[in-house]
Amino acid sequence: MLLPVLAVIAGLILLIWSADKFIDGAAAISRWLGLSPLLIGMLVIGFGTSAPEMMVSVLAALQGSPGLAVGNAYGSNIANIGLVLGLVGLLAPLAVHSSVIRKEMPVLLAVTLLTGAVLLDGVVARWEAILALLILGGFMGLSILQSRAQKSDALVAEVSDTLNSQSMSGGVALGWTLIGLIVLIGSSRLLVWGAVEIATAFGVSELVVGLTVVAIGTSLPELASSVSALRRKEHDMVLGNVVGSNLFNTLGVVGLAGVITPIDAGPEVLARDWMVMTLMTVLMIVFAFSWRGRPRKINRLEGGILLAIFMAYTAYMVSVVIA
Repeated sequence: MLLPVLAVIAGLILLIWSADKFIDGAAAISRWLGLSPLLIGMLVIGFGTSAPEMMVSVLAALQGSPGLAVGNAYGSNIANIGLVLGLVGLLAPLAVHSSVIRKEMPVLLAVTLLTGAVLLDGVVARWEAILALLILGGFMGLSILQSRAQKSDALVAEVSDTLNSQSMSGGVALGWTLIGLIVLIGSSRLLVWGAVEIATAFGVSELVVGLTVVAIGTSLPELASSVSALRRKEHDMVLGNVVGSNLFNTLGVVGLAGVITPIDAGPEVLARDWMVMTLMTVLMIVFAFSWRGRPRKINRLEGGILLAIFMAYTAYMVSVVIA
């Protein structure tokens, strides 16, 4: 039992480090290639923070553990809103100015509701996974068009400041991207192996392990980048990371795993995990959306509510493991 636990711990540490290097390198390469700051913020940084979830879920599916894959994706969405956004909102009120993020949030809600329809039969079929990837591809295409048409946005200024503070040459950026990707793959394999061994030893499903230990661990890059953005008062970057990551988790992570092998999600995923994920997505939109066109703040009370829901959900899942 000691070896799987050490594998999970080491895997998470290496995963966090490699994801950070991979995102920094990819963002620098994107800027070196002339991509706009808005596109870098929406795709490279926003979706790039889902790289750990993607690697872990794909490897889990390849190794015959699709329950771990779907648990990682949905559990990470819950952690991103409850732990990341909730904790950051509790530390300091988050002012939301970006019109781009306000447009992405209803898309995230629509995708989340669509996921509920997919889970009605308890299975994510291969054609449903392909459809999810096509929807993600369409959204990314629209994002590229939007980045060309929209020249100014609060998110643009924040991404530009971040890129200026982390300037590196093309060669260095390429090196860190490759190193980050290699370590990301290796640490993901280590983490999946340890998680499956722990699940087997305790007699719990891989889904539960994916929804708890693995999900929280793979959400740590979002937490680290969000706290860093909060220190720089880049509030739109915080929310942009969460929304972008959740979109990619719901469509890309589950889609890739489902293409590899159909996922038997089970009725409890819809009745328990999807319900919590949907509730937290709705609350995030209500707290952050500018209903009258004026900037909205996620205050400390609202951040505390999100964090409390996450803690209650996690406590329940831990009780399932203990029982």
